[in-house]
Amino acid sequence: MKKWRIIWLNYAATVFCNVLFFQLQAQNVKEPAPVYPVPTEAQLKWHEMEMNAFIHFTINTFTDKEWGYGDENPALFNPSGVDAPQWVAELKNAGFKGLILTAKHHDGFALWPSKYTSHSIKNSPYKNGKGDIVKELSDAVKKGGLKLGLYLSPWDRNHADYGTGSYITYYRKQLSELVKNYGPLFEIWFDGANGGDGFYGGRREARKINGATYYNWPATIRMVDSIQPKPQILFFSDAGPDIRWVGNEEGHVGKTNWNNITPDTLYAGKSGINSLLNTGSENGTQWIPAETDVSIRSGWFYHTREDAKVKTPEKLFDIYLSSVGRGSTLLLNIPPDRTGRFHENDVASLRGFKELLNRRLGTNLAKKSKVTASNTRGKNPRFAGSAMTDGNKETYWATDDGVTSASFEIELDNQKTVQYILLQEYIRLGQRVKSFTIEALQGSDWKLLAEETTIGYKRIVNVTPVTTQKIRVTITASKACPLISNVEVF
Repeated sequence: MKKWRIIWLNYAATVFCNVLFFQLQAQNVKEPAPVYPVPTEAQLKWHEMEMNAFIHFTINTFTDKEWGYGDENPALFNPSGVDAPQWVAELKNAGFKGLILTAKHHDGFALWPSKYTSHSIKNSPYKNGKGDIVKELSDAVKKGGLKLGLYLSPWDRNHADYGTGSYITYYRKQLSELVKNYGPLFEIWFDGANGGDGFYGGRREARKINGATYYNWPATIRMVDSIQPKPQILFFSDAGPDIRWVGNEEGHVGKTNWNNITPDTLYAGKSGINSLLNTGSENGTQWIPAETDVSIRSGWFYHTREDAKVKTPEKLFDIYLSSVGRGSTLLLNIPPDRTGRFHENDVASLRGFKELLNRRLGTNLAKKSKVTASNTRGKNPRFAGSAMTDGNKETYWATDDGVTSASFEIELDNQKTVQYILLQEYIRLGQRVKSFTIEALQGSDWKLLAEETTIGYKRIVNVTPVTTQKIRVTITASKACPLISNVEVF
């Protein structure tokens, strides 16, 4: 009996020592090294906004044009009931986090009482020349808890000096007014349309500029950063430097969407890069994510003839899946009508869109679900599969270094009909996944539901509805060990 007790004690001691050894070993497991480039803190916050709104509203609303020529009489701008709080309320209810207003479009008309031009709201009948649309929206977003961004067209078809060095001084003065008086701002939009025919102070001619050098964007950006150093303003143009154009105005980023890209220049309007902008570059040198800009109507400004052509809730949901659902941020334009309010048809579509989001993506079937992974980094519970369903964006499943192909299974509480699978990488340490598959257990067999490429900040895969209790995701290729922070099933 004593012999068996000794044997048992030796066995127990061995087990204890092994457990202790593995626990200590697990505690020493380091987090994965970053895969560069990685996003800045401001870019991470921008990714998390997911949906922002464009507000195209200016003198074009009253001339029924998309691009004003620059010779418009400011007296034409006279909305009867601008309701910025309505814009904010409807957008907030639909899930939008920020608004970007066209403070000045190509026609040069300023929606604020700029000290540097007479082509401005101060010379319109709106509020007897005392109106300021930028301030009205700035006040409304602060009360509503949203963020404000501004669009200031680099091209100005009204200004006599456009194309000369003095115009750059003028442009920077206007930009300074906006940043100083209406901030904080989260994004500034530099449009890619630059140079062409215009009024230009009465000369009525065509002017060309060298987009690569004329604006000297690095100097302009440094000026803005000195005015508002924090929170950091992100700058959009065709190629960045912080956010890139998606390459189209149709509402979709590529199914393969890398946040990385190697910008040849910082100027807007560079030709021949639309495809690259749409997909990014796996080995790009800078983190410059795509922003998907699209209008709820055919045009960007309000036109009565388009009242019956507002995109349906179903179409908006499709756009959501092909923008936010592919790791981009959606920038949806809703243009106020001539009263200064969102038209009832646009409002109805926004509300219907929100209802579809709630119905289709509102109940996560995988919340707190059991997850079994084929590999766990250092066998450390910190990097276990359960980190993907715990609802904490700062935890993530990771594999050992060198393991770039691995799988995990999500077990639902019972048989469920599944149509949407949502995946998110832990992009704070870079974008990694190059390809993956999704399968559903059917009886004793696995049925392939999808074969996809990148994940990035977020990927929502729309599959043919299937009833199952287990979903398997296989990372088939990754630039380094994959890091998945969140998985949801709907």
